[in-house]
Amino acid sequence: MGAGRRPSGRLLGVFVASFVTGPWQANCYLLAADGSDDVVIVDPGMDAAPTVFAAVAEHGLKPVAVLATHGHLDHVADAVKVCAEYGIPCWIHSADRHLLADPIAGLGSDSAELVHQLYPDGFTQPDEVRLYDGLDTLSVAGMEFTLVHAPGHTQGCVLLMLAYPGGKPVSHLVLSGDVLFAGSIGRTDLPGGDIQQMRQTLAGPVLALPDSAGILPGHGQQTSMAAERANNPYLSQAFLGRPAAAAGER
Repeated sequence: MGAGRRPSGRLLGVFVASFVTGPWQANCYLLAADGSDDVVIVDPGMDAAPTVFAAVAEHGLKPVAVLATHGHLDHVADAVKVCAEYGIPCWIHSADRHLLADPIAGLGSDSAELVHQLYPDGFTQPDEVRLYDGLDTLSVAGMEFTLVHAPGHTQGCVLLMLAYPGGKPVSHLVLSGDVLFAGSIGRTDLPGGDIQQMRQTLAGPVLALPDSAGILPGHGQQTSMAAERANNPYLSQAFLGRPAAAAGER
C-alpha cells in the first residue's frame, strides 16, 4: 500500500480524508457532508480497501457509494471489495465501465504480465454499477456533485465538482482524477487516450473552473485552479494550440 495517509478534517462543512495507495501512488478520497455519517469513497484503487475500512470505522461513517473519476486500475482496483463490504453501488461513466472487469484494456498489452502477477485471480465488476451518463448532477450522501464528462486521458473521465455557495477562499472542490494535476495533466498515450480530446477538455470545462476551486487530483498534491491557470504549462495557449503529441506525465 502506498504510504502517506493525509490528515482528515472539515473543509467548509465537508469532512475530507485522503490517502495514497498502490504502486502508482493514486489518491483515494472520502467525503461526507457536515452533520452526516454518510460518506462517499472516490477512487478506491490498488490496496485501498484496508485503509478505507479503517477510516470508516475510526470516524463512525456509513459508506453509501463509490464514485470513480475514471476506470484505470490504479483508481478502481478495490472498488469491488469496498462495494461488497458495504453493499453499495459503484458509479462510473459507461465508456469506462468495461475497465472494471478488464483493466488491461485501459493499460495496453505491455502491462498484461504485471497485471496478471498482481491479480492472478482476475477481476469482477461490483454487483451494482450505476452510470453517470445523462446526469448533470448527482445527489449522494447529502452532497450534490456537478458531473462533467472530460475525455482525453480515458473516454470515460469525469470531473466531480462540489459547490459551496459563498465559501471563501475555496468556493468548490473538484475531484479531477487524471485530467488535471498540480503542474501537469494525465497521459494520453494509453488505450482510450486522445490528445485532441484532452485539449478540448482543458480548453473547455477545465479552464471554465473558477479560480477559487480547490483541485483534488488523482495523483500528487492538492492545488487550486488559480495556481494551475497561472503555472500549469498544459493550460497555456502554447500547448492548447500546438500540434498533436502524447502529453502528460502520469
